[in-house]
Amino acid sequence: MLNTRASGVLMHITSLPSAYGTGVMGEETKRFIRKIKSMGFSYWQVLPLNPPDAHGSPYASDAAFALSHMLIDPEGLLRMGLITQRELQDAVYDGSPYTADYGFADRSRTKLLRAAYRRIDAALQERIDAFCAENPWCEAYSLFKAAKEKFGGKPWYTWDAPFARYETVQSHADELRAAQDFYKFEQFIAFTQWREIKQYANDCGVKIFGDMPIYVSFDSADVWSNRHLFEIDERTFTRKRVSGVPPDYFSEDGQLWGNPLYDWQAMEKDGYRWWCDRIHAAFRLFDTVRIDHFRAFASYWAVPAESRTAKTGVWEKGPGMKLFRAVHEAFGDVPIVAEDLGSFGEDVLALLEETGFPGMRVIQFGFDPNGDSTHLPHNYPQNCVAYVGTHDNTTLLAWLWETSQQDRRFALDYCGFSGDNWGEGGFHSPSCRKIIETVWRSGAKLAMIAYQDLCGFGSDARMNVPGRAEGNWQFRTTEEMLRQIDESYYQKINRVFKR
Repeated sequence: MLNTRASGVLMHITSLPSAYGTGVMGEETKRFIRKIKSMGFSYWQVLPLNPPDAHGSPYASDAAFALSHMLIDPEGLLRMGLITQRELQDAVYDGSPYTADYGFADRSRTKLLRAAYRRIDAALQERIDAFCAENPWCEAYSLFKAAKEKFGGKPWYTWDAPFARYETVQSHADELRAAQDFYKFEQFIAFTQWREIKQYANDCGVKIFGDMPIYVSFDSADVWSNRHLFEIDERTFTRKRVSGVPPDYFSEDGQLWGNPLYDWQAMEKDGYRWWCDRIHAAFRLFDTVRIDHFRAFASYWAVPAESRTAKTGVWEKGPGMKLFRAVHEAFGDVPIVAEDLGSFGEDVLALLEETGFPGMRVIQFGFDPNGDSTHLPHNYPQNCVAYVGTHDNTTLLAWLWETSQQDRRFALDYCGFSGDNWGEGGFHSPSCRKIIETVWRSGAKLAMIAYQDLCGFGSDARMNVPGRAEGNWQFRTTEEMLRQIDESYYQKINRVFKR
């Protein structure tokens, strides 16, 4: 499904420079797009754009279809005439430019949006109504947020009847209407700004590579309004079994994610409509979509809800090709990338082969001198996305420092770096560059590099440590850091390796 050799940069919007606590969908984002295009990159990969959880994780959202209001550019509201210059100045963040402050961004953006909402006119309201008509999910999402506001932010399964049930909350919709209309406005603004960013990227010759978490949070608009599609006890509103993965490279206890599992039999009855709607919505936002934990479509790890670790679980059969045949019938061939990392068996390989979706390879995972890993570039198929490292990996420079001497020597020998001065070079480390070039030289049609490795940063720039709840997703860059990138080097390797 990848037709041409190309390369791209992995960089979440929250990590971009801005004056507002996190990166936003504004001029800084457009400058970043121009920057990577000037270096010869033609893909920009983002993490999920959904509202993040309290720790900033975009993989634990209260909505599968909505966009985070924290990504909204305050200056865009000013250009629309919806806020004043004074209100804009009050939204400026005075903390560290190197750290995303989600608490500040949440409070600040909400305050601005409420001020803006009071100033909408009839013409803008018509546009909002048209947006909601085109995006039916917005009705349930905005109602969910309005009810959550009424109950002080508590999870939906603790709300009073009839609010806890989507099918009965309609009898009280009038008292939620004002709050609901605000959240519709919020989503209209977010989607309007994102469409402008995507169009700008495409006009520059850059494709947007999106990311879709496979699961949704228990306390989400999706579960609340579609309980019958999940393993939920209808009487007690409790999860029967939850998501996770068994012990693996990242964690000896496995990872207990806690999301409710899909009731795939129930989903099959209506032709997997919820999933088809979700994939359709994703391709209105992105040019290519990576589905996280793709292996769960073949078989998934089901953990009893009362378990404290993911060690206690069983493999269950997923929907497999039945789901993707439904997707194909609805939309034809879709450019999906399967995140197929971690432990998997023949069922996953068979599903990947039948779908034709490219999988992923991460060179850091391949440097085992005692094996012949599929993550070593000589084993890459053309139909794959090859990464120097993902948002879950430490940076390449940090890996070289932290790994064993044996693994480091193997990695350097494999990539053609001789000598013992592997730690020299700072931002322009020759040893890191040899590894990057090895990925670029590979037969994989698409090669990706995280922004942190583009700059040669150390472990303090890591985006996420899997299995750790706090202290992730906080990395931010600055305009000064962007200017320090060696553009000529990346222009050269993209040219030399025909990317």
